[in-house]
Amino acid sequence: MTYQFVEGTVEDIVAVLAVVPEFGNSITATTIAERLAGKSALILVAKYDSTPIGFKVGYSLNHDEFYSWLGGVAPQHREMKVASQLRQLQESWAVRHGFKAIRVKSMNQFPNMLHMLIASGYHICGYENNGATTNSKIAFIKNIAQT
Repeated sequence: MTYQFVEGTVEDIVAVLAVVPEFGNSITATTIAERLAGKSALILVAKYDSTPIGFKVGYSLNHDEFYSWLGGVAPQHREMKVASQLRQLQESWAVRHGFKAIRVKSMNQFPNMLHMLIASGYHICGYENNGATTNSKIAFIKNIAQT
């Protein structure tokens, strides 16, 4: 079997969230739909044997900046670099749609994500103190403007 990467739906995201332990039950279809309403958005889904096993979703912050809001991969597929492939596809889409930068936030409790972002050219640009360091958010930005 091979992985397929396609544009997906809110239902695809919900299917993946059910098998990604880090999210628990905190994000619902309603939460996703409300966040994306009225924005230029992209939902990318990774499928294995036609089953959604990963996703990356983001939306426009403004004309120049795209926000990579949420992503996840089923644990048994994480060693296959699915998240990196989704990130690359999202960046390519953002470039094609005229965005000049991508913003994203992550947390200390997700060290693999922090490593991937830094290794992929994202720069730390802020910190949101939410009390404990495990709950606080680290903001990143990557310039994707074509020169």
